[in-house]
Amino acid sequence: MDNIELIINIIIIALLIPTILYAYRLNQNLEAMRKNQSSLAELVRLLNDATIKAENSIPKLKTATQTTSGELREVVDNAKNLKEDLMFINKRADNLADRLENVIHNGRQIDTQPSATTQSSDAPSQQTEPSEAELELLKALRSIK
Repeated sequence: MDNIELIINIIIIALLIPTILYAYRLNQNLEAMRKNQSSLAELVRLLNDATIKAENSIPKLKTATQTTSGELREVVDNAKNLKEDLMFINKRADNLADRLENVIHNGRQIDTQPSATTQSSDAPSQQTEPSEAELELLKALRSIK
């Protein structure tokens, strides 16, 4: 039986050697983890602080966005109103230009008619007074020159 006990003891020794080596490595890893635990805790604390700052910034960002969007909406509304005003002014100017062109065209036709068709000095003149809009347009055209 001594042989069986010897074989069992050798097997136990053979199994204890890797167990001791594994326990040694595990101990070293645990020590390294304990050393890095403080830096890991610092990292977690910094991450937590950054998260809190980000959460606190969200309402400020929402407020700034609402303020800016309100101001932008106001600018867009003003631009729309100005566009409508400019379109109205442009339409009026086109109408006045057309009327002025007709007046000029009619005036040229009167000037080019033969002298035989001219009326006597006793007959009233058929020239019409220019309208207020035509006078304004003429003033504007003269001021450009």
